[in-house]
Amino acid sequence: MTFDIEMIKKVYAGFPERIEAARKLMQRPLTLAEKILNAHLWDGSPTQVYQRGIDYVDFAPDRVAMQDATAQMALLQFMQAGKMKVGVPSTVHCDHLIQAKIEATTDLQNAINQNNEVYNFLESVSDKYGIGFWKPGAGIIHQVVLENYAFPGGMMIGTDSHTVNAGGLGMVAIGVGGADAVDVMAGLPWELKFPKLIGVKLTGKLSGWLSAKDVILKVAGILTTKGGTGAIVEYFGDGAIGLSCTGKGTICNMGAEIGATTSLFGYDDSMGRYLRATGREDVAAAADGIASHLTGDPEVYADPEKYFDEVIELDLGSMEPHLNGPFTPDLATPVSKMKEAAAKNGWPTSIEYALIGSCTNSSYEDISRAASIARQANDLEIESKGQLTITPGSELVRYTIERDGFISTFKELGANVFANACGPCIGQWDRAGADKKEKNSIVHSFNRNFSKRADGNPNTHAFVGSPELVTAIAIAGDLTFNPLTDPLYTKSGKRVMLEEPVGEELPSKGFDVEDAGYLEPAEDGAGIVVKVAEESERLQLLTPFSAWDGGNLLGAKLLIKAEGKCTTDHISMAGPWLRFRGHLDNISNNTLTGALNSFGGATNKVKNQLDGTFGEVPAVARVYKAAGVASVVVGDSNYGEGSSREHAAMQPRHLGVHAVIVNSFARIHETNLKKQGMLGLTFMNENDYNLIQEDDTFNFVDLEAFAPGKPLTIEVVHADGSVDVVMTKHTYNEQQISWYRAGSALNMIKEENAK
Repeated sequence: MTFDIEMIKKVYAGFPERIEAARKLMQRPLTLAEKILNAHLWDGSPTQVYQRGIDYVDFAPDRVAMQDATAQMALLQFMQAGKMKVGVPSTVHCDHLIQAKIEATTDLQNAINQNNEVYNFLESVSDKYGIGFWKPGAGIIHQVVLENYAFPGGMMIGTDSHTVNAGGLGMVAIGVGGADAVDVMAGLPWELKFPKLIGVKLTGKLSGWLSAKDVILKVAGILTTKGGTGAIVEYFGDGAIGLSCTGKGTICNMGAEIGATTSLFGYDDSMGRYLRATGREDVAAAADGIASHLTGDPEVYADPEKYFDEVIELDLGSMEPHLNGPFTPDLATPVSKMKEAAAKNGWPTSIEYALIGSCTNSSYEDISRAASIARQANDLEIESKGQLTITPGSELVRYTIERDGFISTFKELGANVFANACGPCIGQWDRAGADKKEKNSIVHSFNRNFSKRADGNPNTHAFVGSPELVTAIAIAGDLTFNPLTDPLYTKSGKRVMLEEPVGEELPSKGFDVEDAGYLEPAEDGAGIVVKVAEESERLQLLTPFSAWDGGNLLGAKLLIKAEGKCTTDHISMAGPWLRFRGHLDNISNNTLTGALNSFGGATNKVKNQLDGTFGEVPAVARVYKAAGVASVVVGDSNYGEGSSREHAAMQPRHLGVHAVIVNSFARIHETNLKKQGMLGLTFMNENDYNLIQEDDTFNFVDLEAFAPGKPLTIEVVHADGSVDVVMTKHTYNEQQISWYRAGSALNMIKEENAK
């Protein structure tokens, strides 16, 4: 079944005219990213040339996708918007709340028992407002989207940073906060700063132990976690065409870890094969009809330096497998150098756990290649020294790989199969012994490996690699194992070498599934009542944030000066806190508990300036709020990197934080702050970060004149009475300033719908 085929045909019908209009305006050939962006302008065909990285532009995305953790807050906001039905096709996917602990069936049932209140809420809201609902166990949002909804040349937003996975099917797919999703579901334009463009030319061909995962691991090492910020990464070249569609998805998926707005590939035969294999022959036929519009112009790819802001060229034939980490996804180490790197840095080399699967590396191709390694170990009677776990990306994939014998192969090796859900990748892994906080190493084929990410243990060193490499390392039980050069030993002591992994791009017998897990919404949801119990610990109806009084902000107190890496995980930790994603007040008790305080070097311990005592960050924030005192958060570079988690903006707002001042922001987090009616500012002089002291008071002396492009002046008053005047810059346009005036973007939507 093809979802929304008429919408797709309508998008394609307008493509040629809009792209030709853009080409005439720019008077030059176009990249694929430019084609898709210009084909999705809110006002129709382009009438002006937008400046990359400068102009804010209104777009009309084709669809919205939400995972269950973020959907709660997004839909709680949408319920306040005054709409009877979503304005574009939208879906909810129950994947984040399933904790990995024992095995798939048990873990899934435990999740249903524990989260029934939330699942019922999401299902009823979906039913009422015309939203497609994917049940717990159906699969991970990004894999399900790739299998069912993504289409070449489309534009979608999703309330998860790895929405970008759909770029593997040639779609501009962008991770956003829930407030952005509300805009689009309410039928309003979606605003984005027109992205810069990074071109990645791939030459050569993958072979042997190399996989698509190694491409993005290498790119992450080049660009770092912030090198893609504000940019779309477009892959092209013979090497790109030679990759499978799901391999392309893997590369795009982990593009979130370089801060990229999204990543994408041009339409080619591999995408057509995947569309047909997943039952979307009609989409493939429609794409074939406008194929020239669904990739960059040939002149662009022939001379990319003229059209992209930055160009990277990689020869796939000369690369080697990589492992990235620990504690950051951009620390790239070739496997041949891992022994040296581990010794130099004191990384534990014994591997107790290895995990494959997730939204990015659970395709049929990935699993088949990893299974070929497991099969060798079984046939040669090699015992796996590390515990291997499998996390299928969807029920479609799980059912098919079970049918084709891959799961039994893994189980013969001693592997454990978790539910079709996010689990360990997002901190939903109840790992036995993690509470001891022992120093150890794990390997996985996920994306993120920040401290405490997988199992909550800050001393777990997590390294990211391809599924086949992770499987081999699990068997060896050694981080430094290089399957290209290092032997293994059978039970009898025989020295053997693993052969190169082999697999199938798509199942030769086709995909199969009994129940994919989809529920169609009611045709008319007017009579459906969505109830939220007042005494609920997990769900809470929202109260609008207060509007700005129009005056200067004076006497605000420093809440915390965060030092070093401060991701959305540090600002709003996941794991056990996921259960409170629908209850703003309860989840606010984790606000900035993971951030490192520049004063004292501890986490979750800050000074209460009103009485001189020290307390937990949320507790001190609540004291300030109760006293009617505004508070300020100061941060370092790339503040808010990581997930699309809008709670990282909503929670400080709820606790009375009025401004976040940093050296630089991650894109999504900056937008989320704006949406929630907060000041997101950056130091004009990064050295001014060093001026901030523990007892500081902040006076925003010219906020009354808040305007686009105009810096804001802040008096930083120290405890001894001395004052430093700090200049800050911002990226607010007129519309975003109107959100600030109203108290939030949602407040404005409600006002507009009430007229």
